[in-house]
Amino acid sequence: MSTQYDPQAIEAHWQQRWLDEGTYQIENDDPRPPYYVLSMYPYPSGPAHMGHVRNYTMGDLLVRYRTMQGDGVLSPIGFDSFGLPAENAAIKTGTHPRQHTDTNVEALSASLRRIGAVYDWRRMVRSHDPKYMRWTQWIFLKFYEAGLVYRAEAPVNWCPGCQTVLANEQVLADGTCERSGDLVDRRDMEQWFYRITDYAQELLDDLELVDWPNKVKVMQRNWIGRSEGVEFGLPLADADGNARNDVDPLAVFTTRPDTGFGMTFAVLSPEHPRVDEFTSDEQRQEVEDFCASVVGLSDIDRLSSEGALDKRGVATGGSVINPFTGQAIPVFLADYVLMTYGTGAIMAVPGQDQRDWDFAKAHGCEILRTVEPPADFSGEAFTEDGPAVNSGFLNGMSMAEAKKAAGKWITDQGLGQAKINYRLRDWLLSRQRYWGCPIPIVFCDECGEQPVPLDQLPVDLPDDVEFMPTGRSPLTTHDEFLNASCPKCAGPARRETDTMDTFVDSSWYFMRFTDPWNEEVPFDKEAMKRWLPIDQYIGGVEHAILHLMYARFFTKALADLGVVPKELREPFKRLFTQGMIRLGGTKMSKSKGNLVAPEGILDDQGADALRLAHLQVKPPQEDVDWEDLGIDGCAKFLGRVWRLALSTNSLPGPRREGETTAADREIEKATHRLVARITDEYERWSYNTAVAGFMEFTNSLYRWIQTDEGAHGPTLEAAVDALLLVMAPAAPHICAELWQQRNDGHIHLEAWPVADPEKLVDDTVTMVVQINGKVRERLEVPADINDATAESLALATPKVAAQLAGAAPRKVIIRAPRLVNVVI
Repeated sequence: MSTQYDPQAIEAHWQQRWLDEGTYQIENDDPRPPYYVLSMYPYPSGPAHMGHVRNYTMGDLLVRYRTMQGDGVLSPIGFDSFGLPAENAAIKTGTHPRQHTDTNVEALSASLRRIGAVYDWRRMVRSHDPKYMRWTQWIFLKFYEAGLVYRAEAPVNWCPGCQTVLANEQVLADGTCERSGDLVDRRDMEQWFYRITDYAQELLDDLELVDWPNKVKVMQRNWIGRSEGVEFGLPLADADGNARNDVDPLAVFTTRPDTGFGMTFAVLSPEHPRVDEFTSDEQRQEVEDFCASVVGLSDIDRLSSEGALDKRGVATGGSVINPFTGQAIPVFLADYVLMTYGTGAIMAVPGQDQRDWDFAKAHGCEILRTVEPPADFSGEAFTEDGPAVNSGFLNGMSMAEAKKAAGKWITDQGLGQAKINYRLRDWLLSRQRYWGCPIPIVFCDECGEQPVPLDQLPVDLPDDVEFMPTGRSPLTTHDEFLNASCPKCAGPARRETDTMDTFVDSSWYFMRFTDPWNEEVPFDKEAMKRWLPIDQYIGGVEHAILHLMYARFFTKALADLGVVPKELREPFKRLFTQGMIRLGGTKMSKSKGNLVAPEGILDDQGADALRLAHLQVKPPQEDVDWEDLGIDGCAKFLGRVWRLALSTNSLPGPRREGETTAADREIEKATHRLVARITDEYERWSYNTAVAGFMEFTNSLYRWIQTDEGAHGPTLEAAVDALLLVMAPAAPHICAELWQQRNDGHIHLEAWPVADPEKLVDDTVTMVVQINGKVRERLEVPADINDATAESLALATPKVAAQLAGAAPRKVIIRAPRLVNVVI
């Protein structure tokens, strides 16, 4: 028996043992109740960083806890291994993306094992594995067959110098290419789309079915963006301010037609196809410069409230007619208006919209209130309900009445009609990149686009490619890849060179985990029924919109196609989003170069200390500062547990057998309270208070042991065993080693302890005695004291007796055993 706590040796031993013995492997016919725990599979950028440690420690704790609770837990791991970083590395270093990725997968796998994370490694998937690509392409073709895939023109960032499409992050703030320095163009190209908008309403409605953080649901609802309103036309104005009848009006969508009389300008998206039509010669250069500055900005950046609005918009020099007033109003461009929402043009009502107010102030536009605010209102734009003013036939109406009347007027005038809009757009999945899953389509001059036959999947990536400094995909120049045969006429055909967005791979990987060895279909329906929906999904809130939305879409579409069980409409029953880690107040990330690697800590204090530090610092959903982690304190605590568990006879204080004392019985009760507390806190993800519970209980044991009376041997052994059992999911290595040395068994295969309800009840409680509602005494009384005895004890206390001075109280309020209030 080793009495020396050597975390590195102990941790390496148990990590290898869990792997060798397949402790956390599970079969699909396991007789235990199924429970599926999944942490979002990582992009393999190299060894683990602290963000990985935090995320995967929490998932690992749950896997171990549910296993000890008697569940058959599915805990798989995989790697989101396609993506632009590997391709950029190939351009920079000459290392092939496959080699670069495989090396990183091995490094990250080793890191995850080193922090003690356990998985059924047999089920591992990698999105760049041809076996996985085959089924990603198979799903694409099923969607294609069902009309859920189509090809259409869409704008891309095009670098004329590199002759390639750029991702948004490759476009600098000044609108130039990060490689060549050329000004990036927005141009339309034929691209592939998934028809996710067919599921917009269901994606919105079914958020009620899942147990997710409210903030994530709100983000999804806002991204889907269901709006009920009116779409109508604004006639273009000529130089004299009169309506032009020779061109189509500008279509706008609004949810507030009641504010139409307050429309004092209109705003277009910079990508709107009619920008040139509205732009005057005097404004053309300014408009072109502004449009160039927007290139490369994400929708999220453009919708943010940051930035001065005089810099985020520009006048076109054109104007349209407000049909409510008959007056000409100016037309602007603004980056916060997106072509992907509504019509790509808005009516601006600064009196009733704060952003419009700010924009009007920045650009000198008129502001007219159309809803009367309360007399004490001191703000700017008034966005609440109130009587309509300055609004002609709408004056005096409430918001609801005015919306209805204005909508009817627009319809009656033939200007437009009621419409439901969604902000959600169809999913553009094309990427002009090499390192992604090829799209299984060929183009034939005679037959047009043709799907690759299922028996020819996967369409794999050629390895003998040259990565050009321009970043242009080598697939576009690889003859062997390009040249194909048409599956319909057998004539020559050209293979599609676009690859799929990596979000496609992550939209179904969790399904493949249920049946990863299947070579006939992507997964068996019975396996899906057993494991899905996932009981607990874990990941960062940064994935709250796109990944979760796309995975939900895939699940619903595959269910409708009969690929997964029809009743499976949501993939993730419960979601937890952990907080991020900051260093010096800034989020840790590889791009910022401020990552802290765990290796030094693992080599010194060990994995269990690092795990406990992540768990104890704050509630897991909150952001944490690296400086607050307190690893040294956790390492010292584990040393105390080690000494307590293995050196009980050498610690100060005598050991007793036989009858127990009151102090012994209190420790026994404290042990049961610990079990009840930690069980509750694990269930609630209150991991920081659970670690505090470990430490408080350990301190109590040390104090008890070191009393003159000493500890009762059997009570101490039971208490230490209970402590190890409840700590085992959080600090698995030390608990496994101590349990084996004390009990010659495997702690993680033990049943979770259950607290005795009778031992959770206190023999005595503190009863507060009040006089006229103010606390005057505190008495220790039996927990089952009756009202009469409680009253007698309270009236007999010196302070109450002195106040009464022999008189009877006016009233005595009794809430035994906790409170007696004597009213004098």
